[in-house]
Amino acid sequence: MHDLEQVGPRLRSARRARGWTLDDLASRAQVSSSTLSRLESGKRQASLELLLPLTRELGIRIDDLLQPEDRDPRVRRPVIHRDGHVIAPLAPEGSATNAFKITYPAGGPVPEPRVHDGFAWFYVLSGRLRLILGDQDLVLGRGEAAEFDTRTPHAMMAAGGQPVQVISIFHGDGDRIHTHTEAG
Repeated sequence: MHDLEQVGPRLRSARRARGWTLDDLASRAQVSSSTLSRLESGKRQASLELLLPLTRELGIRIDDLLQPEDRDPRVRRPVIHRDGHVIAPLAPEGSATNAFKITYPAGGPVPEPRVHDGFAWFYVLSGRLRLILGDQDLVLGRGEAAEFDTRTPHAMMAAGGQPVQVISIFHGDGDRIHTHTEAG
């Protein structure tokens, strides 16, 4: 099937994955329900003007609607070694939401809390993660998770004298802040 013929079904799939009705998405994107229905069924041709508000509301890229079905889904990005951290990217370059497997080394000074736009989610695979979040000083163990608005001052490090491995998902500037060394 041609890529353009997949735009409607992929749009429908993204909408349904969020549990939204046609009317829900149409209202959010400020398009008529009938236009959205025709687009999803392939009876209306997709235009940039129409797709931009729809993809924005769905939190996806227009490219996501045009990907060939047979593209290789494997993520092949190099592991990053920085300041004792091992950062393995788990999402394709340029994703709106980025996922990483991060190993924080044992020991070292408490990092300076940071603030930036976005949200962060963490799941501890092994070890113990110390999370300083605002006035809270928390330790999360294997199998525990946390989610927070990254506009709250926060810092993360290994706790208990052993490295910690986490799956981290960042939306917003979190991937840039937490996976790149900043000057100063």
